Amino acid sequence: MDKERTMKEITPRSEDFSQWYLDVVLKAELADYGPVKGCMVIRPYGFRIWELMQADMDRRIKETGHVNAYFPLLIPRSFLEKEKDHVQGFSPECAWVTIGGGEELEEPLAIRPTSEAMICSMYAKWVNSWRDLPVLLNQWCNVLRWEKVTRPFLRTTEFLWQEGHTLHATEAEAEEETLKMLEVYRSFSEEMLAMPVLTGRKTESEKFAGALRTYAIEALMGDGKALQAGTSHNLGQHFATAYGIDFLDKDQQRAKPWSTSWGSSTRLIGGLIMTHGDDNGLVLPPRVAPYQVVIVPIPPRKGDWNEQVLPKAREVMAALKGAGIRVHLDDRDNQQTGFKYADWEMRGVPLRLELGPKDIEKDQCVLVRRDTREKSFVPLAGLPDAARDLLERLQAALLERARGFVKDNTTRVSTYAEFKEAMTGRRGFILAGWNGDPAIEARIKEETKATIRVIPLDGGAETPCVVTGQPGREVWFAQAY
Repeated sequence: MDKERTMKEITPRSEDFSQWYLDVVLKAELADYGPVKGCMVIRPYGFRIWELMQADMDRRIKETGHVNAYFPLLIPRSFLEKEKDHVQGFSPECAWVTIGGGEELEEPLAIRPTSEAMICSMYAKWVNSWRDLPVLLNQWCNVLRWEKVTRPFLRTTEFLWQEGHTLHATEAEAEEETLKMLEVYRSFSEEMLAMPVLTGRKTESEKFAGALRTYAIEALMGDGKALQAGTSHNLGQHFATAYGIDFLDKDQQRAKPWSTSWGSSTRLIGGLIMTHGDDNGLVLPPRVAPYQVVIVPIPPRKGDWNEQVLPKAREVMAALKGAGIRVHLDDRDNQQTGFKYADWEMRGVPLRLELGPKDIEKDQCVLVRRDTREKSFVPLAGLPDAARDLLERLQAALLERARGFVKDNTTRVSTYAEFKEAMTGRRGFILAGWNGDPAIEARIKEETKATIRVIPLDGGAETPCVVTGQPGREVWFAQAY
């Protein structure tokens, strides 16, 4: 570990939020830039966060009746072109393979930007009867979208994600599925990431290419910008029509199924960083922290720490591990204690456990919270239970703090002048009336860079349009990543 790199000051968030974010990603060793523009290398510490997120999300997906499968990375051009709106939506982002084995291919192959085309082509082979429905599949994979402007985790050319794809006999079942998975994303985001989100429907201009309706979860980042953190799409019968999917229903009539798709990605790690991080680096919620506790042994002023401190530190580590706590012992002998404190604080470890000769004499240790830096003197005898309790309280506190931030940075406006003023100030979420006109939506975006993030699931309260004064509904606006 390069001491100079680790101890270099992180750019303050208030000075340059964008640079602060990049500093944290690189210095906490979450990711690094790869040799291809927009393709990041996810480093072990960052990938462990993703593994913990993935494991919990996978559990939630399977608990709702879905099973995992895997589909090819390469998609024939003819497959994509079967659904006109879909291919137009992704055309600028597609990367194509035109040469294979040294020879030009008869048909170009797209590197998947998403898998609807491939999966629907297989559904056409697999689904014949109402007894074959519903089909409830999920895939963990990478996708590639040729982005012009990239930023690690938030928007990269290649990223990791899960994409769910389902087929249903009726529109009602498809809509139920779409909203069910939206709720899975909401609960995951708040329960695991301590990241509060809005849920709602996207406007026609913001919906997924080829979808009937798109729903999303939207989080508010520390700089007042919104982040779309997960989407769930009711695809209607568009893809069934395009790919020739039909089945024999209970009345022995040919019918077209209704489909859905939904996804979340490594973008959630970016949301995690920007929701909780501070000027000292990462602040990780315990449920997704690679290490929930880091033990920093304090050397004696005289004598050998290998004899006086490390044996007890290893005992403590074993006790915490036995209690199911992810723990790391920092026994590096080439770094000072103060350096270790700063290093692990920058990496966002929820609890730091300090253990020195005096603590061992008193049969205690010191626990320091990453979020508040509050210190607790804890007897070693009851340490595992005390640590678990503190981790749960820390997890809850992060969610509560983030909810407070959203509340403090949400503004309800009734005039366009107030709207513009809010967008040039602290930004955040804006609640304002909209008359449903796409032209007004486009004008607001052009003049303020704010977009409608979601329409509330209940349609929003009746209120005059902030621009025209015409009858409208209250929707959520924000500038966004």
